[in-house]
Amino acid sequence: MNIDLLLRAPIALVPVLLFLAVLVQLDAYKLLRLRRVLALVGAGGLAAGAGYFVNSYAYRHFAGDFTAYSRFVSPWIEESLKAALLVYLIRTRRVGLSIDAGIAGFAIGTGFGLIENLYYLASRPDAALPVQVIRGFGTAIMHGGTGTVMGMISVALYERRPNGGAHLLLPGFLVAVALHSGFNYLLVKPAVATLATLVVLPLVVYLVFRESERNLRAWLDTDLDAKVRLLESINTGTFLDSPAGRYLRTLRERFRGEALADMLCCLRLNGELALRAKGVLLLRESGLEEPALDAETREKLAELAQLERALGKSGTLALRPLMIATGKDIWQLTLLGR
Repeated sequence: MNIDLLLRAPIALVPVLLFLAVLVQLDAYKLLRLRRVLALVGAGGLAAGAGYFVNSYAYRHFAGDFTAYSRFVSPWIEESLKAALLVYLIRTRRVGLSIDAGIAGFAIGTGFGLIENLYYLASRPDAALPVQVIRGFGTAIMHGGTGTVMGMISVALYERRPNGGAHLLLPGFLVAVALHSGFNYLLVKPAVATLATLVVLPLVVYLVFRESERNLRAWLDTDLDAKVRLLESINTGTFLDSPAGRYLRTLRERFRGEALADMLCCLRLNGELALRAKGVLLLRESGLEEPALDAETREKLAELAQLERALGKSGTLALRPLMIATGKDIWQLTLLGR
């Protein structure tokens, strides 16, 4: 790597890292720790390395020219590699809100864009500095932006159907491919492509982040009240007279009395753990240090998992309308477990 490349690379690459830092700062709840963000940047870089080999192989078997390939083939390959990382994060509930999914997607895209730009700078050392900077910055923002859009759309769909299949990731993936292809189509004029990307994607990401944060705050307030009322009704013995209790009584014909007792214990533990998770988020929002996971909370998590195993799949599914209504309900327990 020559000295000229070392001097040019930061000019093209640093701005996108600054944008990623802004997104992390926008997250008042600190849903993704810095260590995980950096790990996702590294994972995006590895995906870019894999993309180089896959694209090289695919291009050798492509009948058209490079311009057509970059517009109609490479976006599918590169967004698939980024999507694979997002699938893992979403399906394992390591992200569960639009905010952390957006940051994760941008971090993956940032890593992808950084490696791609380093390759571009190294392979075209004679290109004018303004062209390298504009193209490099625009490409990095594009990769980060498509990752953000893909993550946010996918999590929003999983929020409505928390037990849905992998097909819920398809709409976000198709939007990301379309944006990527559109950017590559404009690359004949790098300044236009970068300007369009810089005007549209950051603005959209910022507005969605702010709306997602308001929705998260509203969910915290409403669900906090609902969980408190649920626990009060269980502890005072009035739960069976509530709508949720009447639903539970309708299950008597399908399950034994011991199973119904386990279901009630599941509801109590789920409510207590949900309150604990919301407390963690409120502490983070206030900038206060959250307490370490105590032994009692670990025991409750273990007991809840044991009760769910005892109830089996049918019992857990029957209880799910009372315990898990949205993807956030599943994610918040995963947050505690981490």
